[in-house]
Amino acid sequence: MTEHGTPHPFAAVATTGGLDLDVPEYQAGFDRDHALCAEPMWKLERAQVFYEPDVASWRAMMDGDWPGSLDLVTRMAEPLADFFRSRVPVWRVRVVEFPITPYLQWEMHVLAQRARAGSPCRVVSAARVAALEPLPELVIFSASLMYEVLYDRYGGGRGGRRITDPLVVGPCLRAVRELFAEGEDVLDFHEREIVPLPPPVVTDEMRAALPAYAHRTEEFRV
Repeated sequence: MTEHGTPHPFAAVATTGGLDLDVPEYQAGFDRDHALCAEPMWKLERAQVFYEPDVASWRAMMDGDWPGSLDLVTRMAEPLADFFRSRVPVWRVRVVEFPITPYLQWEMHVLAQRARAGSPCRVVSAARVAALEPLPELVIFSASLMYEVLYDRYGGGRGGRRITDPLVVGPCLRAVRELFAEGEDVLDFHEREIVPLPPPVVTDEMRAALPAYAHRTEEFRV
């Protein structure tokens, strides 16, 4: 992806200038840019744990109701299909570590559902991106517009940075596309590695952060 001795493109993200946005500002900017986007949007997702209280199936998983969580994921099929009929698809690269975390086990079911609805995802191993660490969490709309999505220590969203320097964004977009081309289709990975797993174990420590994410707006996020 880079020549020997050349910094990889993701290294520039942390030091480049950008517009800092809190959660409402980031979500408003994201929605505005997604609505105007004419080309597929790209996402790079590295962390193995996020907190997603706006998603009912995630809350069911955290409550220990795995069958209910999977049922709610299944119910996402029609809303997802409707959503992607009017919006450009999201092409996602999902980095995966083993053993699979409870969050990632849940998310892989969601990503499989998204893929069936027209939003492709491919999986790459943590070993594949080891030389690129630390990887940022990115949403890329074009060669001159992306967001670095920011999270707190629990994996809860705390906003993002809007970055418009094409000398930074363009190489990141090319790198994400390269990773996508190398990755395994999420539907194959899901069937082989995720479907056979027993229900995830959610600990009291994991639940301890939940009060900080009690807003539960039920907003659909891509």
